[in-house]
Amino acid sequence: MNSVFTSASMAHVKGSMAQGNAYNSVISSDDFAAALAEITAWKGYRPTPLYHLSNLAQSLGLNDILYKDEGPRFGLGSFKALGGAYAGLRILQRELGRDVALGDIRAGLYADKVAQITLASATDGNHGRSLAWGAQRFGAPCQIYIHRDVSEGRAQAMRELGAIVTRVDGDYDASVDRVRKDAAENGWFVVSDTSWDGYTQPPTDVMAGYGVMVHEIVTALDTPPTHVFLQGGVGGLAAAVAAGLRQHWGDAAPRVVVVEPELAACLFESAKAGEVINVSIEEETLMAGLSCGEPSPLAWQVLAEEAQDFLTIPESLVAPAMRLAGRPLGDDPSIVAGESAVAGFAAVIAGASQEGLREKLGLNEASKVLVIGSEGATDAEIYAQLMAG
Repeated sequence: MNSVFTSASMAHVKGSMAQGNAYNSVISSDDFAAALAEITAWKGYRPTPLYHLSNLAQSLGLNDILYKDEGPRFGLGSFKALGGAYAGLRILQRELGRDVALGDIRAGLYADKVAQITLASATDGNHGRSLAWGAQRFGAPCQIYIHRDVSEGRAQAMRELGAIVTRVDGDYDASVDRVRKDAAENGWFVVSDTSWDGYTQPPTDVMAGYGVMVHEIVTALDTPPTHVFLQGGVGGLAAAVAAGLRQHWGDAAPRVVVVEPELAACLFESAKAGEVINVSIEEETLMAGLSCGEPSPLAWQVLAEEAQDFLTIPESLVAPAMRLAGRPLGDDPSIVAGESAVAGFAAVIAGASQEGLREKLGLNEASKVLVIGSEGATDAEIYAQLMAG
C-alpha cells in the first residue's frame, strides 16, 4: 500500500454511544418512505452503483470494501441531488397548501404560484446545485450564496441551472448567515442542510432524501456491513445514513465511523466535548464539501447516539485516495471520485494500514466496510489537477 496512507497522521475519538432513539425520532421511517416514493418517481431516477473493491480489501486484510458511487446521481455528480431538490419541493408544497400533491407541482399545475416562491441556500457547491436543479424543474426562482473559496466552475454550474449566484467574502458559515439575513429581508425561503433554533423541517427533508441512497444499499445487500465510514460536513449525510441503517438492521447495523478533514473538524471536536462545538475555519480544506465549522444540531442528535468513532484525516490523503479509486488494484472497478467523496475511503485505507488505529476501529479479516463515494468530478479542472499530481 502507498506509504502516504501508512504514515498518515490521524486523530481518533471513541464515541460514548449514549442510548436513545434519535435514529427514529429525529427522522422517522415515514420521513424516509415519503422521500423514497417521491424521488424514485422523478424523471431520470435510477439506483447508483454499489461496487465491491475486493482486491483493495484483500490488500488491506479486510473481507470486503463496498463503495456506493454517487457520481452518476441524476447527472449532477453528487448525493446532494437527493436532498436539496426534495426539500425545496416540500417547501413549495407547504406554501401552496398541504393538500397539494407533490406530483401536481412537478407537473406544473401550480406554475404561476410557484414562480412567486423564491428558494435560497448557502452552499459549497453540491447542495446548491441540487437546489438549483430542483428549482428549475419545478419552476421556482433560486438564489444561491457561495463563499470566497468555492471554485468558479461550481458557481457556473449553478448559474447554468438558472440560479442567481452571490459570492460572500467569508467562509461557508458566513454564507449561511448572509443567506438567512437576505432571505428574511426579501421573503425568500431558505433550503438548508443544517438546522438552527426554530429551523428544522427543511434539514429533516434533506436527510429524508438521502435515505433513498440507504434504501438502495440495503436492498442490494443480504447481510449488513460491519462498519460504515461516513464523511462529516455539517453531519446531515452521516446522520441520515446512520439512522437509515439502524432503522433497517437494528442492533445488527454497522459500526458508524465519522470522518472529517483536520482543517474542519467540528463533529470531532463536538465528540470530544460531548456537545455541539463550533470551530473556526482557519484554512480551507481540499475537501470543499466538508469545509464546515458548525455542526447541524439536528444531525448531531443522531450522531451523538449512533457514531462510535470520530476521525480526522490530513490533506495529504486526498489526492492519493482519488488516484487509487481511479486507478484501482487488479480488476477492481475504476471510479471517478471527487475530493469530498474520498474522505471515508481514505480513512478506511489508512485506518486498516496502521496497526494501532486498526485495532481501535475493530478492523480485521472479517470486516466488511461500507463507504459513501459522495461525489464524482464536480469540478473537472480541480479533479484533473489532483489526478495528475
